[in-house]
Amino acid sequence: MELNRKAFLAGILIGLGACGFLALGGLPGAIIFAFGLIGVVLSGAALYTGKAGVMPLKETPALVRIWLFNILACILLGLLVWSLGGESAERAQTVVAGRLEQGPWRAFLRAVGCGLIIDLAVWLYRTTKNILPVIFGVPLFIVCGFYHSIADVVYIVAAWNWTPDLLWFYPLIVLGNYAGCNIRRLVLPEEKS
Repeated sequence: MELNRKAFLAGILIGLGACGFLALGGLPGAIIFAFGLIGVVLSGAALYTGKAGVMPLKETPALVRIWLFNILACILLGLLVWSLGGESAERAQTVVAGRLEQGPWRAFLRAVGCGLIIDLAVWLYRTTKNILPVIFGVPLFIVCGFYHSIADVVYIVAAWNWTPDLLWFYPLIVLGNYAGCNIRRLVLPEEKS
């Protein structure tokens, strides 16, 4: 139960960051989004992209639970944005349409980039207790045009743009984030990661 609560909290925090991005857009939105990941690392919440690069393969069921509770919270925040309408909901439609235009291969690669940045930001925070990698990591992945599987749930729900293309799009983002989160493990010897 504790893991479920920590994962739900992480979803709320990342979802709020995504809401901030939708409200402001551009670089200001990317900067304010950092609130979400800062909240995750300072509270010890369980975020899919924060755990995917550190949990052993045998703990995959726990990682799936984290992902599920992350997206549950983001569904609720996406519904809030959708119900309020306005510029945030319109921006969500633009974000989702842009993602779908990328096609499967590019969507996956953009998700790999995000996973790598988030994993490194969280890992650097955990090893140094310096919050700067988190503060800069989030705007970095956003301005690079990379995709975050948890935040994307807010955008998809807020856009209310249900198309069959989402059946290939979203799972590729989840898998791409996982792949990106594990690059550090492949590059660094176990004792250093």
